[in-house]
Amino acid sequence: MLNYDTILSDKVKEMKPSGIRKFFDLAAMREGVISLGVGEPDFQTPWTVRQTAIETLERKRMIYSANQGMADLRQEIVHYLDKKYQLQYNADNEVVVTVGGSEAIDLAIRALINPGDEVLIVEPSFVCYKPIVELTHGVAVSIPTKLENNFKLTAEELRKRITDRTKLLILPYPNNPTGGIMTREDLEAIAEVLRDTNVIVLTDEIYSELTYGRKHVSIASLEGMWERTIYVSGFSKAFAMTGWRLGYVCAPKPLTQQMLKIHQYAIMCAPTLSQYAAIVALRECDEEVQKMVEEYNMRRRMLVDGFNRIGLTCFNPEGAFYMFPCIRSTGMSSEEFCNRLLEEENVAVVPGNAFGDSGEGFVRVSYAYSLKHLQEALHRIEHFVNRHKGELPS
Repeated sequence: MLNYDTILSDKVKEMKPSGIRKFFDLAAMREGVISLGVGEPDFQTPWTVRQTAIETLERKRMIYSANQGMADLRQEIVHYLDKKYQLQYNADNEVVVTVGGSEAIDLAIRALINPGDEVLIVEPSFVCYKPIVELTHGVAVSIPTKLENNFKLTAEELRKRITDRTKLLILPYPNNPTGGIMTREDLEAIAEVLRDTNVIVLTDEIYSELTYGRKHVSIASLEGMWERTIYVSGFSKAFAMTGWRLGYVCAPKPLTQQMLKIHQYAIMCAPTLSQYAAIVALRECDEEVQKMVEEYNMRRRMLVDGFNRIGLTCFNPEGAFYMFPCIRSTGMSSEEFCNRLLEEENVAVVPGNAFGDSGEGFVRVSYAYSLKHLQEALHRIEHFVNRHKGELPS
């Protein structure tokens, strides 16, 4: 009988399953659960986008697109980034359309990293960065961020971790899971550290449209940073298009040429149906996106006030649709808090340590859900916290 343990990749066997999916799956097995665990907008994809997809199907235009993505879509991406964030790219050779932002991240890391290269990962952050780095035999180096800095990367922390083997910095802002952002001033300090190095920045800006009170700034727009930045984004979050699986990566031609080769062999092309729909999303859906942002903002304010009121300190997130309340006052670890909350109150949130060790003592709460859903969840969490107050040592 085959011994599969000797056949499978050691790197893959060592990899931990996603902490997000773990709690999502646990919640799915229980009746009456209110889940705040998954970052999926509760809004429908805008009608004009869906209508375009229907028409595309009816016209039987479901064929392979160019590997790099449809020319019209790449041109719209270029126009959109210039209009929104003052970023200039050449649609012919500096843009690759991908299967979600996740594939774009994978392409960027695989195109750059040799065995032993160090990749700096700002944490807490999205769960995929470290596993991808390790699959390429790179070395993932965590840069923990702190609540007292609103989970921003500081120049001091960055400078301390750059070595001769540093190849890449992954900069995930607006941030999942904390909701933190980086202002222009914050980014200028980071750029000042990087300008005299050979370190490339992978800036994951999938939540760039979802900011509250401040307009998003891309590090690629700062002086001297365009040529050393790989820009990743997509349609899932701002346009409520998670299942359409469409993203993109923009970078100088020498970098996108190599990413495109990987994409050609591994994927061939992104879904054609989604590409036609995305053209309309970029051209016509600014108002729809703004309405979603206004609704998220109302939910955000309600939850921040609620968590602070019940004693789970929560800084005011300025981006994405997550918040990161501190649960240390309960005396529980992040895992224990989430497990007991699910068992006792049927509410699912994600432990902060799923996003890196610096996330211990926090939980991630998504507010990409209806106000009624969030209010009931907050009521149950308050009940849970009050019940366990007496368990703390005096």
